[in-house]
Amino acid sequence: MNTRKLTNLALLAVLALAIYYVESLLPPVVPIPGIKLGLANIITLLVLRLYNARNAALVLLVRILLSALLFGQAMSLLYSLCGGLLCFIAMASVCRLFHGHFPELTSILGGIFHNIGQLLVALALTAVPGVLAYLPFLLISGIITGLFTGLCARFAGHYLKRLLMP
Repeated sequence: MNTRKLTNLALLAVLALAIYYVESLLPPVVPIPGIKLGLANIITLLVLRLYNARNAALVLLVRILLSALLFGQAMSLLYSLCGGLLCFIAMASVCRLFHGHFPELTSILGGIFHNIGQLLVALALTAVPGVLAYLPFLLISGIITGLFTGLCARFAGHYLKRLLMP
């Protein structure tokens, strides 16, 4: 990996961390706990489209680990890691399938799978099947927030592509 690419990826990881922090300061979009926009995934989508899945996974893991270390708790690391990794697998698969096109669809599926991952962690920790009643709300929020994040990634990618290409 050359110095320019490494620098770009480091800057993107820091940008994702900053976006995550700013979003954590905002009031909830809806009064349902756990639902947020997931704006830091804009960066993951950009790295997936402009670089590759391996680099996107690296940026995502750096963001999740640093955000848990700086702003969260051990429990938030578990939820973020499981949701983030499931989200990443879905997004990387869709991105590969459609050759980086359709960031909105990629982001929608990522949002849905992120919520499913977090719900699975909640189910594993509580052993209460009743948490699955939350699934329809999480699916709807994953679609809406994923669409918004995907549109933001398309817009940002259009303007940042020349700056970020290795």
